Amino acid sequence: MRSYSLQELANQIGGAIRGNADVVVNSIAPLDKAAGEHLTFISNVKYRPYLSQAQAGILVVSPADVEFCADDANLIIVENPYVAYARLAQYMDSTPKAAVNIAPSAVISETVLLGQNVSIGANAVIEAGAVIGDNAVIGAGCFIGQNAKIGRNTQLWANVSIYHEVEIGEDCLVQSGAVIGSDGFGYANERGQWIKIPQTGRVIIGNRVEIGACTCIDRGALDDTVIEDNVIIDNLCQIAHNVHIGTGTAVAGGVIMAGSLTVGRYCQIGGASVINGHMEICDQAIVTGMSMVMRPIDKPGIYSSGIPLQPNKEWRKTAALTMDIDKMNKRLKAVEKKLAE
Repeated sequence: MRSYSLQELANQIGGAIRGNADVVVNSIAPLDKAAGEHLTFISNVKYRPYLSQAQAGILVVSPADVEFCADDANLIIVENPYVAYARLAQYMDSTPKAAVNIAPSAVISETVLLGQNVSIGANAVIEAGAVIGDNAVIGAGCFIGQNAKIGRNTQLWANVSIYHEVEIGEDCLVQSGAVIGSDGFGYANERGQWIKIPQTGRVIIGNRVEIGACTCIDRGALDDTVIEDNVIIDNLCQIAHNVHIGTGTAVAGGVIMAGSLTVGRYCQIGGASVINGHMEICDQAIVTGMSMVMRPIDKPGIYSSGIPLQPNKEWRKTAALTMDIDKMNKRLKAVEKKLAE
């Protein structure tokens, strides 16, 4: 296991140091469990009382946290300890790659264009005309369809399915079980019989996009489904055909987006939310978890829906009152009319 000195880690994030610049750590641990071989950090002021007793070899703190630390603590001082933690976690990351070298059992068409230093795991299948960029990593059991494009430094974990003509940019990460480019839910109904509409669009994914495990992103019906740069999508999400998600947006787990939805830039969509299609959400909108978004959002802000958890007996009363809202509204209007008269 590799060791990292205080000075080395501070240099990585441009932090100031206090203490022994030569002290070394080998991993990161929570504040309450960190020992001498660990680096830890504080990102919430409510944990400041614990800093004086912290046993970590290195503490990442803000200038305002320093006075709460023991005099002999070894510190990296930065403006935002949580961001510093994220960058140091990347630097110290020991997660193995999804594949190393090209496995003999991988099935690769002769017409595939492979970049330099590509790794492909066991039993992966890459079909004709696909393009795989430099340093890309394709995990075991992945499927990459005809004429698909995978950008440089992009990594697919095991059993990811990338359909034909899909394009994924550079420095992306796709977790296991994700399906990108499957058919959108397009059908016409003729006297009770469903007639499938072939989905001839693509999925276009930008650079530095991360897609969670078992998330599905449907290809467009005619136009493309588009995920712009620096978007993060959690596990078990459903992104329907012709959805367009803007740069920097974050989508938490279990979100369902219906077709032809446009989501703006730097939005945050809370987990298990359901969003109607054929409408727009503006830039910098925040939707809290388990919301039902049935109408467009045209102003930045925080939006919520749903009823918070209640004891069942209280919830039954709330539900009963909700069912009578229309009657109550009519009665209120009638009273207001009489008062006005």
